[in-house]
Amino acid sequence: MPLTRERVLRAAIDVADAGGIGSLTIRSLAKALGVKPMSVYYHVANKDEILDGIVDLVSSEIQLPSPGGDWRAEMWRRADSTRRVLRCHPWAIGLLESRVTPGPAKLRHLDATIATLRAAGFSVAMTAHASALLDSYTYGFALQEVSLPFRGPGAATEVTESIMEQFAADAYPHLVEMATEHILQPGYEFGDEFEFGLNAILDALARSLPGDGDQLLS
Repeated sequence: MPLTRERVLRAAIDVADAGGIGSLTIRSLAKALGVKPMSVYYHVANKDEILDGIVDLVSSEIQLPSPGGDWRAEMWRRADSTRRVLRCHPWAIGLLESRVTPGPAKLRHLDATIATLRAAGFSVAMTAHASALLDSYTYGFALQEVSLPFRGPGAATEVTESIMEQFAADAYPHLVEMATEHILQPGYEFGDEFEFGLNAILDALARSLPGDGDQLLS
């Protein structure tokens, strides 16, 4: 298979997915591609160009909101898609918002998000508030989720029980209450908390629209 810029960037994502962004170097990328480092430089000038490229590819995996749809459903879909993509590419959490040369996929996503909120009736200022709030929550939750020492339904049980064994029950009664009545219940998954928080944010944003009650955000 001939070496192309697309193939180089896809391989870079694979390297980062497997070992984190710190494992991505020109040498490790060349090794993954089965070529010499100089062959990589023929398609990308340096690591910064690689980072810009893979960040844009990750952005392209996130579903675009539609300005013609229901804004709340579109923002829900966008946040849920972002979280799922970041679970696949956790190294991208700190990069999606940090690049100063965003690619076309990232720009399309930003423009579609703004257009959806503006079409819903949010002012320019409220659109900025809403998108910042939604992104802060989504990225923050994604970071917390991938950092936890457990994942999946019931996976928290073993870790939580191990922690609880290290202290007397009466030392931290509220932690014990939370653990026994919520975390240690069958089927508990930390990821389910995402839905509650996202709904709370969307509820507040809905009430901030003109004609929908008091302005909760200014």
